[in-house]
Amino acid sequence: MSIVTEVAAAPSTLAQAHFAAALQFETDCWDVHSVMGTPQQDFVLLDVRGTEKYVAGHVPGAIDMAQRKIIGSRLAAYPDGTVFITYCAGPHCNGAARAAIRLAQLGRPVKIMTGGITGWLDEGFPLATAPASEAAA
Repeated sequence: MSIVTEVAAAPSTLAQAHFAAALQFETDCWDVHSVMGTPQQDFVLLDVRGTEKYVAGHVPGAIDMAQRKIIGSRLAAYPDGTVFITYCAGPHCNGAARAAIRLAQLGRPVKIMTGGITGWLDEGFPLATAPASEAAA
């Protein structure tokens, strides 16, 4: 028995429930990329890293909204039920989770894009840049 199997894997029914539940809270870079800018895009993608990093390079179509700027008045333009996807720098960053908490506290449906910018680049997807004047204030 190895260190990997020292603790037995969960029964299949528990594994199925666990992984299905996880997908209620997260999506990945590939899935986001596959629908960005298409008629199937049914979410708003939020870059929560901060304006300076957004300007330097962000996922095309993402909106600059640092987690501390996620407040009810900024979300008023989006209908109730709008799904928000948050991302930050990558697996080493908890900004996407902090932003997701804020959105959930405001009653908004939310998922995290796992991998963040690091995952996006690892998949070979391009970044967009923007003049500071186009980023959120």
